[in-house]
Amino acid sequence: LLIMTRIDKVLANDEYKKNMSIIELAERTRKFCLHGLSHSLDVARISYIINIEENLGFHRDVIYAMALLHDIGRGLEYETGKPHHEAGTDIARLILTESGFADEEIELICNAISCHKNPGESSKNLNYILFKADKLSRNCFNCCAYNECYWNEDLKNKTITY
Repeated sequence: LLIMTRIDKVLANDEYKKNMSIIELAERTRKFCLHGLSHSLDVARISYIINIEENLGFHRDVIYAMALLHDIGRGLEYETGKPHHEAGTDIARLILTESGFADEEIELICNAISCHKNPGESSKNLNYILFKADKLSRNCFNCCAYNECYWNEDLKNKTITY
């Protein structure tokens, strides 16, 4: 059993808990995909599978921190309209610093968060992993809002891939 101490610090961080509570409250009546801890853990696990299968070599803590924090700006998006992938980087930077991540890890993670809506061309970076895992984590095939969802039909997951 490998314990991820820095990830435990992220989960216990007051700023993390505050922002996740804001998201949970804002989404309490949402019928579309939610952005809570369950989603983030799905993204983390899928990201880690991609990392291993494609032999990309990212550290597990970096993958999990990225995934746990990728939607942390959703509360600000709901309150101010600022896109969550932009709003989340400042929040993530604070949480990562307080959780013991190195400056270069923080930059890598924050870049992935800020770019996860548009990952760029490379399939070998964290941006791409996060983009792909975020989409693959959605169980569209079992969603009660499938027909009302704004996602393009080609993007909807109709089967389990990872």
